[in-house]
Amino acid sequence: PIGVLLTQQIKQPVIGSASFKDYQNAPWLVRKIAISQIPSVNALASLRFNKTERNASPTFIAFADPYFSKAQASSATKVETAQLNTRGKPLYLRSAPKTSNISSAELALLPRLPDTSLEVNEIGKVLNAKAEDIFLHEHANVKKVMETDFSKKSIIMFSTHGLVPGELMGLTQPALALSAPDVSGEKDGDGLLTMNKILELKLNADWVVLSACNTASGGASSESVSGLGRAFFYAGAKALLVSNWPVDTVSSRELMVDLFKRQTNQDGKITKPQALREAMLNIADKGGSRDPKTNAVSYSYAHPLFWAPFVMVGD
Repeated sequence: PIGVLLTQQIKQPVIGSASFKDYQNAPWLVRKIAISQIPSVNALASLRFNKTERNASPTFIAFADPYFSKAQASSATKVETAQLNTRGKPLYLRSAPKTSNISSAELALLPRLPDTSLEVNEIGKVLNAKAEDIFLHEHANVKKVMETDFSKKSIIMFSTHGLVPGELMGLTQPALALSAPDVSGEKDGDGLLTMNKILELKLNADWVVLSACNTASGGASSESVSGLGRAFFYAGAKALLVSNWPVDTVSSRELMVDLFKRQTNQDGKITKPQALREAMLNIADKGGSRDPKTNAVSYSYAHPLFWAPFVMVGD
């Protein structure tokens, strides 16, 4: 992302410093301007030509914290407690395991992301979302996505693992990992919302938020927006919020919630890129992982690892 470019020469931050505090003084480009990317000039013209005004409050729908195995579902409370206890240890990432030669049926290898439940519920409160529009655990499944009428949903969020081709054996296209069929009760399928399935959706969304890893990554030979991103555009999204690398789950949640609070509190008077910029800088300047016992900051979120992965794509 170009927001991490420096606008002037600086001293090299102290190597090996666990706090990352030195990065707070870095003159990142995002400190000067809000940034939005577009897939192409033609895409920008199309997005603006098809732009519609919304007078009603934003309508939110989200899919998060899927169960990737029956074992995860049966021990959900135990897993969630354990994960919350280890949040202070760097770094819990929304990423696929770096394991080769595994079958796509082995979705169970993916770890749960219980923090994503908190993320979508907090954003839902900010946007006054209906409880029935937030799908968690076994309800966050491919069948539910494909059956949902998204035509009146202005903000659509997927908060889970993002997979790129090759991360699971047999996976030849980007995908979002949702609940395993043996957990959700689906008679067939593999628990993966692939690019081809996304192309079948009919959207009219102002935002599609992919709060997952690598959703803007499409490989060395691809454009900056992956097949996942392009698929959502073709399905009817007007703007995407995507990530360039695996994200720390706690800082990501804090950034996302802050982003939507800023837009809501200002009645949409600031643009999506402006709201993202403000949320990024807030995390960089004030955020940090705290020791649960002493509340002392273990390390700052000033490093771009925490605040810079997300980019706005679209208008």
